[in-house]
Amino acid sequence: MTPTKPLPFSADAIHGKTFHFIGIGGCGMSGLAQIINRLGGKVQGTDAVASTVTEKLINLGIPVTFEQDGSEITNDIDVVVHSAAIPDDHPEILASDRCGIPLVTYSKMLGIVQTRHTGVCIAGTHGKSTTVSMLSAILLSAGIDPSFIVGANCEQIGGSCRVGAAEVPVGRLKGSKGMLISESCEFNRSFHDHDPTLALIHNLEEDHLDYYQSLDAIIEAFKGFALSVPHENQGGYLLIAHDGAHRQLITPGLQCKVETFGFHPEADYQVFFDPAVKRVGILREGIWIIQWTNAMLGSHNALNAVAAAILAAQLGVDWDDIVEPLETFQGVDRRLQKVCTLACKDGGTATVYDDYGHHPTEIEMTLRAIRASELPKRLICIFQPHQHSRTRFLLDQFAQSFSSADEVIVPHIYFVRDSEAEKQRVSAQDLVDKLIAKGSVAKHYETFEEIVAYVRSHARDGDLITVMGAGPVTSIAHDLCSTPELNYNP
Repeated sequence: MTPTKPLPFSADAIHGKTFHFIGIGGCGMSGLAQIINRLGGKVQGTDAVASTVTEKLINLGIPVTFEQDGSEITNDIDVVVHSAAIPDDHPEILASDRCGIPLVTYSKMLGIVQTRHTGVCIAGTHGKSTTVSMLSAILLSAGIDPSFIVGANCEQIGGSCRVGAAEVPVGRLKGSKGMLISESCEFNRSFHDHDPTLALIHNLEEDHLDYYQSLDAIIEAFKGFALSVPHENQGGYLLIAHDGAHRQLITPGLQCKVETFGFHPEADYQVFFDPAVKRVGILREGIWIIQWTNAMLGSHNALNAVAAAILAAQLGVDWDDIVEPLETFQGVDRRLQKVCTLACKDGGTATVYDDYGHHPTEIEMTLRAIRASELPKRLICIFQPHQHSRTRFLLDQFAQSFSSADEVIVPHIYFVRDSEAEKQRVSAQDLVDKLIAKGSVAKHYETFEEIVAYVRSHARDGDLITVMGAGPVTSIAHDLCSTPELNYNP
């Protein structure tokens, strides 16, 4: 969807304009709405359902209604902002078009707002929400007062968004434009709309193949994102993984300053990680810069933390002030989150974790980390595939990613964005069959209720139960933890 007419203002002229947000209850949309409200825009919005997020917006004086029939679209609205989840035939989209009101995507509006800030954009196939949250925690601890928008809730930094200072109050960048930390998602090249001053490319793998069709197309998209970082003389800085981000194809020709990080000794920032004690360190030109103990499990979270630390140092935080906020960072909701301890019928207890992982690499790394750290007697993974197209394209990779699990339980595939025709091309049973062929213990249950009943009956002392997926599968973890037999121990 493109605007029906050119935007009548720049970011410097947001003040006094009226913005209507379709889907205002989403993490990104609600955060952007609050920042525009801080910049003097008049903000209102609608959502399909009431939530704690919409309640917060209403308490901030931002009107939110829950009838999305187009009646809220009036001629006094200057711009309608919509999330990527809103289809072209949505009643409010159609009403906006009839009224000739410019329609702007969330990503485009975020890019406009970033021009009023020092934009810090976190990109990559994995780790975006955790890295944004870690970086925001460091900046908050240092008194820098950033704005941020995260695609997940992080209680430790106050939720999924924050409106910070218009100017940096302390540090090496004192007096410069306030910082806005946000995720830059590659789906449909939306991160090309963003306006980063500093950027991270964390990793790059095959994903969103329903849109891109090939890894080469994904690399090309990340190259376009990297090209949006300004010249080094204007403060442009790109931090990119030494391995796993195809930097040899992305960085040539960039005018910004480029540095790398990773476990490889040739990385500009070499990372050391001892998984037994979760100790992380960064070496620069043969000299130790910083060391700390991660609260979060896994080498992937070590890399998330290192990327956040390096970016924080670039933003004026002293290395010594980075240790404490990283050591006390407890994580983001649904990112390897311990939910409860469950009483089993054999008299013992099992531990229940909830995780957002929905890509083969995420699954493999998370399960390896949790087995190595927690040493469960059995590791049971309940995994809901997210999108039929992703499941079909990556079926073999998914089948290989559960090697650390003793048992895999697969409900129905979460149907989102795909066509009905795509839905018919792959099933959850296809994944189960692949797993069994590789020697795994795997089974399919169609409903969540069946899975909850099965786990309640079969959980044994020392089991670790991990619920994984980007869809509503999280409800299984919470249903298990709402039974009378449990003892909470988050």
